[in-house]
Amino acid sequence: MAKKSKSSAHAGTPAVALLEREGVAHTLHPYEHDPSSELSFGLEAAAAIGVPAEQVFKTLLAVVDGGPLVVGIVPVDRQLDLKALAKAAGGKKASMAEPAAAERATGYVVGGISPLGQKQPHRTFVDDSALAFDAVYVSGGRRGLDVGLSPADLLRLTAGTAAPIAR
Repeated sequence: MAKKSKSSAHAGTPAVALLEREGVAHTLHPYEHDPSSELSFGLEAAAAIGVPAEQVFKTLLAVVDGGPLVVGIVPVDRQLDLKALAKAAGGKKASMAEPAAAERATGYVVGGISPLGQKQPHRTFVDDSALAFDAVYVSGGRRGLDVGLSPADLLRLTAGTAAPIAR
């Protein structure tokens, strides 16, 4: 994977800034987000950047046992298994966070929430299917921008844990 330079027109997000600051090899994949698209943000991204949907991951926030927000990162063609996320986090029950709470906690808008460079650190779990790929793609911090990086770097930068959390 090529490391992109700081002069990129898309380097203005905290996610891209983190990748550059840490010297992580990554690729930028900007695309024109279509607000009228019938596809979910993640499936739209996969189609736009020409990558299989199982290799593009969405970032979702949940609450486990009424505690602080937890991040779940799963392929865009699958769903977050809330029971599995709760179990991975050592809890009993998880529920999706309200979109406004997710935006406040991450500093990103829904559809552009990146697991990287969030306003506050959160416990993070990455579906273990990511480990099958040399590169995975996640939001670069805005709608219309994905970044490619190794699953190992994603786990390291998010202090994440790989776990079977998708269904």
